[in-house]
Amino acid sequence: MIVRILGEGQFDVPASCEEELEALDQKLFSAVEAGDAQRFSEALAAVIGEVRSSCKPLASEEIRPSDLVLPDSDASLDEVREMLQGQGLLAGEAHDSTPAGEHG
Repeated sequence: MIVRILGEGQFDVPASCEEELEALDQKLFSAVEAGDAQRFSEALAAVIGEVRSSCKPLASEEIRPSDLVLPDSDASLDEVREMLQGQGLLAGEAHDSTPAGEHG
C-alpha cells in the first residue's frame, strides 16, 4: 500500500500496518462526520504519526499511485470533510454513515 501525505510525499506501508491505518481512518472519518474538531485533530495527528513512524518514505523521484491520500497536518475539519465526501481516505472504502444506535 502507498500513502501520500499532501505536501510531504509518499510512503510505502508494510502489510503489518494496514489494519492499524484502516482503524485510524475510521476514527478520522467518524470525527469528521460528527463535526468534532477535537477528535478530528487527534485522529489526524494519529494517522499521520503512524505513517511517519511505521512506513518507509519513497524517494521524491519515485512516484506511484497512492492507495491512501492524507491531508497535511494543518488541514481543517472542513477541508477534510470535502476530501472524504462519503468515503474514507482509503481508496474505495465506504463507511457506514448511519448514526450510532440507529443500526437495524
